[in-house]
Amino acid sequence: MPFSVSTSTQDGTATVTLTGELDAAGAPLFHDAVEKAAASGVAHLAIRAHDLSYMASAGLRSLVFARQKMGDHVRITVAGASPAVARTIRQAGFDRSVTLVDA
Repeated sequence: MPFSVSTSTQDGTATVTLTGELDAAGAPLFHDAVEKAAASGVAHLAIRAHDLSYMASAGLRSLVFARQKMGDHVRITVAGASPAVARTIRQAGFDRSVTLVDA
């Protein structure tokens, strides 16, 4: 499944929905969405990963980019990550910088 990103902003939350496989080819699309969210000054970046089937190391670097771009004052959640994607985030220790949620 090709990678895609959709975004929306409401009530101080930017929601970024990821679909497909987040790898080096898709990372720039995710970065663009994060840039837009950061520019809007939101307090929460909600990443919906329900339909994200795979996250490569480039995907982890994209989460690092999101954390740096949004700043420490912005809450970042990753919702609905598959067991494989959640395991990748945990094994990298990045679950200390973003919050994994089941919803």
